[in-house]
Amino acid sequence: MKIVRLERQGGFAWGAVSGDGIVDLSRMVGGGHGAIHAFLDDDGRRRLADHVAGRTADMALEDAVIAPFLPDPEKILCVGVNYHNRNAEYRDQSELPKYPSLFMRTPGSFTAHGRPLLRPRESEQLDYEGEIVIVIGKGGRRIPRSQALGHIAGLTIMNEGTLRDWVRHAKFNVTQGKNFDRSGAIGPWMVTADAFSGYDDIALQTRVNGELRQDDSTANMIFPFDYLIAYVSTFTTLRPGDIISTGTPTGAGARFDPPRYLGAGDMVEVIVPAIGMLGNPVADD
Repeated sequence: MKIVRLERQGGFAWGAVSGDGIVDLSRMVGGGHGAIHAFLDDDGRRRLADHVAGRTADMALEDAVIAPFLPDPEKILCVGVNYHNRNAEYRDQSELPKYPSLFMRTPGSFTAHGRPLLRPRESEQLDYEGEIVIVIGKGGRRIPRSQALGHIAGLTIMNEGTLRDWVRHAKFNVTQGKNFDRSGAIGPWMVTADAFSGYDDIALQTRVNGELRQDDSTANMIFPFDYLIAYVSTFTTLRPGDIISTGTPTGAGARFDPPRYLGAGDMVEVIVPAIGMLGNPVADD
C-alpha cells in the first residue's frame, strides 16, 4: 500500500494511492498533528488496508496536490557515508567507519515531489543525494537488532540536497549545509513494510536531466537497516513517524572533476523501483 500526504484547503490530509487514483483517508485518520501515528504500526496499517480494500478512488492522482512525506516526525535523522564505494570515493585511504555518521534535518528543509528544489542566493553548490528512507512505525528505546525490522512502517525516497560549501563552514558540523529551506525533497509517498520481502537489495538510482549519476543497491550498505535502527535507538527513543534517511551512494555532483552542481532549470529524479520516483526541478531562491 502507498500512503500519501496531501495538501488540502490550507492544511494536510492523508490518502492511499490506488492505481491512478487516491482513496481519501481523512475520515479514518483525521488531519490533526500526529494523527497518522496511530496507523503506522502493524495493526494500524492493517486497518488502513482493510479500509481501502474494494473502495473506488476519490480523486485522480494527477489532480492531487502532493505534500512532502513528513508524518509529523519528532526526529529526521540522516546517515552519511553508508555505502562501501562511497567511503572509497573520499580517496583518503580511510578504513570503513566503525559507527554511522549522523546529523539531523528540519521539516522546512524539504519540498514535495514535483516542486522546485531551491538553490539559495548564498551558494552555487547545491548538490543532489538520492536516498532510501525508513519511516518508523513502532517506537522504542534500545531496540535489539534482531527485532529492529519490525519497527519499520514503510519506506519513502529522499533527495538529501546539500550545499557543499556550507557543510564546510565549521570543523565538525554539517548542519548548516543540510538545512537550507526547501533544498531537499521527500516523497512522493510511503510504501508500507508488508510490500517488501526484505531490505537487503533495494535498487536506487539518481538521474540529472536524464543522465544517470547514481546507481547502487542497499546490498552495498555499510550499516543495514536493522543496525541503524538498533544503533539510533541506543541513544534516543524512536517514535512513530520518525525518519531515518539511510545514506547516498557514490556519484554526487561534488565528486566529479570539476564538480557538477545543480543550477536553475535542472531536473533531478531519484528512482527506487520498489517505491517510485521522486522528481524535482531546480530553481533559484
